[in-house]
Amino acid sequence: MSDRSSKPYLVRALYEWCVEQGYTPYLAVRVNSQTRVPAAFVKNGEIVLNVGPLATHQLKMDNDWVLFNARFNGTSQEVAVPFSAVIGIFAKETGYGMGFQPALDAAESDSGEPPVGAVSPVDEPPPKPAVEKPSTT
Repeated sequence: MSDRSSKPYLVRALYEWCVEQGYTPYLAVRVNSQTRVPAAFVKNGEIVLNVGPLATHQLKMDNDWVLFNARFNGTSQEVAVPFSAVIGIFAKETGYGMGFQPALDAAESDSGEPPVGAVSPVDEPPPKPAVEKPSTT
């Protein structure tokens, strides 16, 4: 069995679904040292990118990278996002989509500290215990 991530396949499938439904696909990205995005639009170490056909040029999603050209404030820029940095894809109009657990960067796993500009995952509260109903016997 392959250790290849299913994330690229799921992202491509949801992208295709969004486009077929007439929705605008947005990609949520955790910015790291490999990510090439316009720094002016990064907020709290993350960026949300419109990856719809009208907003991108030469969009390519292989099993490792999301690559495209897009205009930011009227200037064409190349965008390169490794799939390890993708934390979600969703339809702008409905919010339907899928989120992914952020991957640990090599720098983070080596030093124990998140790289500069990266956001640490937020701990989720523990699940609430199930409430048992009293028996009637």
